[in-house]
Amino acid sequence: MLLLPNSLLKETLGTMNRQFMTISRWMLIVLILQHGSFSKGVDTNQSARPETVNIGCILSLSSIVSKVTKVAIDISLADVNSSPDTLAGTKMNIIMLDSNYSGFLSIVEALHFMETKTIAIIGPQSSVTAHAISHIANELQVPMLSYAATDPSLSSLQFPFLIRTSPNDFFQMAAIADMVDHYGWREVVAIYVDDEHGRNGISALGDQLAERRCQISYKAPLKPGSTVDDIRDALVQVNLVESRILVVHVYADTGLTIFSVAKYLGMMNSGYVWITTNWLSTILDSNTSLSPDLLENVQGVLTLRIHTPDSQLKRNFVSRWRKLVREEAGGNDPVGLSTFGLYAYDTVWLLARAIDAFFREGGNISFTKDPNLNQLQGGKLRFNDMSIFNGGKMLVQKLLQVNMSGVTGQLQFNSDKNLVHPAFEVINVIGTGRRIGYWSNYSGLSIEPPETLYDNPPNNSTVNKKLYDVIWPGETTQKPRGWVFPHNGRELKIGVPNRVSFREFVGLEPGGAGQFQGYCMDVFTAAQDLLSYALPYKLIPFGDGRTNPSDTELVRLITAGVYDAAIGDLAIITNRTRMVDFTQPYIESGLVVVAPVEKLHSHPFAFLRPFTPKMWGVTALSFLIVGAVVWILEHRLNDEFRGPPRKQVITILWFSFSTLFFAHRENTVSTLGRIVLIIWLFVVLILNSSYTASLTSILTVQQLSSPIKGIESLLNNNNPIGYQEGSFAKNYLVEELGIKESRLVPLNLPEDYARALKAGPHNGGVAAVVDERAYIELFLSTRCEFSIVGQEFTRNGWGFAFPQDSPLAVDMSTAILKLSENGDLQRIHDKWLLSSACSSQGTKLEVDRLELKSFSGLFFISGLACLIALLIYFIRIVHGFTRRYAESQVPNCSSSRSGRIQTFLSFVDKKVEPERSRSKRKKLEGSLNESSPDEQVYVPNPNLH
Repeated sequence: MLLLPNSLLKETLGTMNRQFMTISRWMLIVLILQHGSFSKGVDTNQSARPETVNIGCILSLSSIVSKVTKVAIDISLADVNSSPDTLAGTKMNIIMLDSNYSGFLSIVEALHFMETKTIAIIGPQSSVTAHAISHIANELQVPMLSYAATDPSLSSLQFPFLIRTSPNDFFQMAAIADMVDHYGWREVVAIYVDDEHGRNGISALGDQLAERRCQISYKAPLKPGSTVDDIRDALVQVNLVESRILVVHVYADTGLTIFSVAKYLGMMNSGYVWITTNWLSTILDSNTSLSPDLLENVQGVLTLRIHTPDSQLKRNFVSRWRKLVREEAGGNDPVGLSTFGLYAYDTVWLLARAIDAFFREGGNISFTKDPNLNQLQGGKLRFNDMSIFNGGKMLVQKLLQVNMSGVTGQLQFNSDKNLVHPAFEVINVIGTGRRIGYWSNYSGLSIEPPETLYDNPPNNSTVNKKLYDVIWPGETTQKPRGWVFPHNGRELKIGVPNRVSFREFVGLEPGGAGQFQGYCMDVFTAAQDLLSYALPYKLIPFGDGRTNPSDTELVRLITAGVYDAAIGDLAIITNRTRMVDFTQPYIESGLVVVAPVEKLHSHPFAFLRPFTPKMWGVTALSFLIVGAVVWILEHRLNDEFRGPPRKQVITILWFSFSTLFFAHRENTVSTLGRIVLIIWLFVVLILNSSYTASLTSILTVQQLSSPIKGIESLLNNNNPIGYQEGSFAKNYLVEELGIKESRLVPLNLPEDYARALKAGPHNGGVAAVVDERAYIELFLSTRCEFSIVGQEFTRNGWGFAFPQDSPLAVDMSTAILKLSENGDLQRIHDKWLLSSACSSQGTKLEVDRLELKSFSGLFFISGLACLIALLIYFIRIVHGFTRRYAESQVPNCSSSRSGRIQTFLSFVDKKVEPERSRSKRKKLEGSLNESSPDEQVYVPNPNLH
């Protein structure tokens, strides 16, 4: 059998479809040419409320859907005509014609309806047929109401006279996409019939999957009326692809054949997921005599059924249905009721209510000859009977305005001509099927009926999206993984960096055997052994073997299809995650700075090292300022702060620096002085503690010193910087930190690192090397003259790269986590990566000296306390001086000013009693006044001193 490529098959089928539509249009014209002439401008009008209105109905009576809907339409017609209030005496006359799934016959039947003054058409059942006759409905303005043509494109503005009375496939495909996303799958295979119904439905599925970051990975189109051989060939191709999530969107007869062939090919076993549109639930509901073999073929399949809420009206109709079909079937198996039967019943009622509204608002049934067909007069057919329905547009408006409750629930249209609140039931075919949940465009997936959620605010949280447990094909309850490696014998092409340095991580084995070894390879092998399936792969070296290759370029080649994956020392950084999916990191890393260091030897003035010169200066100045402030606050009250100037200067100096050791002998008697002293002693306590800790570290731990303190030091000078060739460090330094590319020096081997660092920036070397911590720790393990300086300034890790949305990335991440939990990851690390031989508990990089900014807050608080205390003190002094000498006036201004200054200075320098001493003296004087006059008590005068 010759198999055409998908693209050629689609092009061929598209050409055939266009030819079919062209032939159909020409045959329509031929029929029109054979139709008799008519008199231009003649109107055929009837009364506003005629006794009978003609309604056409196009069915495909050989299908199971039409067998159900014919009975439902008959019941509905009888109900409408027996209701005196529905049409106010007017009867509906439904003329049923069989299209037999033929677009050509549908055109003929539609033309026949036009001859009988038909004002509306119920149907057609097929989307293909609807596309064919919608052009006639548009030309002659006759509304069509389809309950089964579910192609989403029929809702377009191209078909204004087509009204769909059941949910279209757009919502059905949204439900399937939600199911795929709910179970965590990312790729599906679409099996569909290659006509308007199948193509447009699968196109809607692709759009819905894309919104959820899923996709259709393979399409398997089937021509209408495919044979068993055609289906078998398509399924064989499907079985060769990776995805095992199969979505089937076909017609009922083709669908059952697909599952029969799938059963034969072993594609109904565990590991496969089959999801069908509602054609399968229609068969299960309608065909009560389905053979056990056919039923066995679909066990474990997920399908959808249009949801119709339970109501008394629905229960009454189901009861009448069962009674009627039993009487008609006699001894045969009766036809089961599907949702399409319910929608067909409501469609007749919907049309009846719209016609009644049409008549009540003045509409009448009248027809006008089509002026576009004036040139086609002549022929045997009576074309003058086919005219434009003048009330067609008005009737369409009334149809879209109907808001009624039927057996299917609420019938109301939105602005897009779609029914409001479309909903589906999710069916797991076990036996004849069991419901595991619902889907609606309002609440998504749920286990609650949608009508119970419409009154609640919409909640699209994944926590609320639930379905009951599923029994999958193969009678397993474990959710299938959803994918396998393609059964086409192709191995995964995995790119591996062919490194020339740091081969402990990954590199070719010595001897030219072409095998890779290293830490990264052992992690990959251990993770692959934990997978529950075989992983066929081929390792391909990437790089010329002379310089380290670019890891970013290796990742890019995955998106180009050169490699299927990449393993090795691949850092997970932002621009790479936009191209591929990474696994869970298996080692933490990040950019660090390494620079030459030297040991600091002790010297006689090592005790000065804890503080910077600026810190020493500010500290000494603070001591003097605090001493002076305390002297000012205590001078008038405290005898210890009085005396000759020389003594007072010595007191200030002694008091200031004795607070460093909390050894000051002078007592403070003023409140302000005590406050300032308490705050200052707290500052001294912090300074003492910090100085002691830093000095202890300097004298007891061997220190290493480097002029480079971290990445900040490199940003503040123009010295050359080394980086590992092929690393992302270069782009990061240039693009993120703004370092000139001319300063960067590429280095390959660890020996190049050491040579460049030893040479230094002034002798053709570099000031420092910026590289990932994992490499640097290995580099430093045997080179004690260098060290990491500063902090790690990026955070990332290493992972394995796979194409975006690859399920293998998820499985490998799970395996890496297992390696971490059971300790294997650490054992692999210890095997390949040596611990540092230079590490010593008594050696560390020089600690930064204590700077002024670390204590600026303390100095600010102390200074602010001194300033406030002085301000309060001088306010009190000025206030006391003003009050005491307010009455003293000297006529001469100059002498008065000089005298007042001298008087003020004398007042400031004058010794006064503290408030506590004055209060004691007053009490003593009061007691003396109360004693006998003969008693003499000596009271010392403090002014004598």
